Amino acid sequence: MEAARARTDTRDWAKARRERTRHMIELGGLVAKAGLVELTDDDRATMLGTLLEAAAGLRGMGEDDPEHLRARWRRAGLRAFDADREAAAAAGTPGQEEGGASP
Repeated sequence: MEAARARTDTRDWAKARRERTRHMIELGGLVAKAGLVELTDDDRATMLGTLLEAAAGLRGMGEDDPEHLRARWRRAGLRAFDADREAAAAAGTPGQEEGGASP
């Protein structure tokens, strides 16, 4: 019985780890999709600084209203996903999942 429980615990832990890994890969894909890798010449400190500034804006530490920023950035992201879907459809390739970015 203990061996079965240990296997289940390990499987649950492994499943959670795989889900977290997939989530992190999807987030990295968004960084790449936004062009930050090329625009920053793959400088991780610059990319982190960019993301930290975005987070500060969403915390209300900038000049713009955080809800306005969130809405503006969401609209821009949805437009980018739509453009990707349209380009994929025009090329005859199936679209890719956006990882929770549906409207």
